[in-house]
Amino acid sequence: MNYPTDLRYTKEHEWIRLNGSEATIGITDFAQHQLGDIVYVDISTVGKTLAADDVFGTVEAVKTVSDLFLPVAGTILSVNPLLESQPELVNSDPYGDGWMIKITVTDVAAVEALMDNAAYAALVG
Repeated sequence: MNYPTDLRYTKEHEWIRLNGSEATIGITDFAQHQLGDIVYVDISTVGKTLAADDVFGTVEAVKTVSDLFLPVAGTILSVNPLLESQPELVNSDPYGDGWMIKITVTDVAAVEALMDNAAYAALVG
């Protein structure tokens, strides 16, 4: 499985890519593989300020629905518009076109406290 070195990871299988005080968030290759074919992404939290570990949406696969957890506190800026018509991008390109949201991060240092790719790879085995 693929775990890019420029990202940070959570035990709930989200990834975050920081760019200044803005971040892009999605689910990991491991998570999308475990879920199977993703058929719908539901995120209705744009404009809301949420705490770390708050649910920011759900992802629906053929067999299950799973909550999406915010890795760090922040304000939801936008949702990936491609996912409305192409939710399968989360399966085919979880770190690229399959990203889920962009946020303004409340505390940039909190991102650095998350797992790096080696720690995440060890977590998922």
